[in-house]
Amino acid sequence: MFETITVETDPRGVATLTLARAEKHNALSEQMMREITQAIQSLGADEAVRVVILAANGRSFCAGGDLKWMQAQISASAEQRAAGARVLAGMLNALNTCPKPVIGAVQGNAFGGGIGMMSVCDVAIGVEGARFGLTETKLGLTPATISPYVVARMGEAKARRVFMSSRLFDAQEARDLGLLARVVAPDDLEAAVQAEVTPYLACAPGAVAEAKALVRSLGPRIDEDVIEGTIAALVTRWESAESGEGISAFFEKRDPIWKA
Repeated sequence: MFETITVETDPRGVATLTLARAEKHNALSEQMMREITQAIQSLGADEAVRVVILAANGRSFCAGGDLKWMQAQISASAEQRAAGARVLAGMLNALNTCPKPVIGAVQGNAFGGGIGMMSVCDVAIGVEGARFGLTETKLGLTPATISPYVVARMGEAKARRVFMSSRLFDAQEARDLGLLARVVAPDDLEAAVQAEVTPYLACAPGAVAEAKALVRSLGPRIDEDVIEGTIAALVTRWESAESGEGISAFFEKRDPIWKA
């Protein structure tokens, strides 16, 4: 059914949605984003599903947006750019509003959109040695569509430490920033994730869903207007000379003109 992800549900009602583009470090192509959206909407509507684990194959959890997809947006029409940004925004919104608890099993590095994926998990557990970063500004882009979720997770003050600089940080700092709830040895990741899953199986599913909706309503506002604003911000950046230079430099294996 899916080509870029896998979905399996065990007899307890615990579904595992696994990013399966290991050879591309699970970079988010348009197909992958559409498949994630379809899968999470289906899992959210399935009364047999109690908990969703968001996992990944390979060395990386998620390297962010697929650069070939982003390169295509730069040369696309304004309408096509907006449609592309809306696919990414729609995936993040679907994950964020899923009525089932979403537990992130972060087995490797995460950059850019991968940080957004971590931020829409209700709890994310990461492994020692993993590296993280909001790396968009190195490419002349901004963390636009992921920004509401990243800021909601970190808070503005902590987000300012890493949001604009593209600086990489380790798992311990990711925990300090609020992205990760716990940092464990790689061999302990499965047990740590299951420790987060198990309590939900003793809870009333409807009460869990309503409690999740309630806590989201009390946090920072992430509604249609906010999401549309982030889409517009990303489209504007894709139209900039800096984004064209940054992505061209990446594919040409050279430094962009602004690098000192």
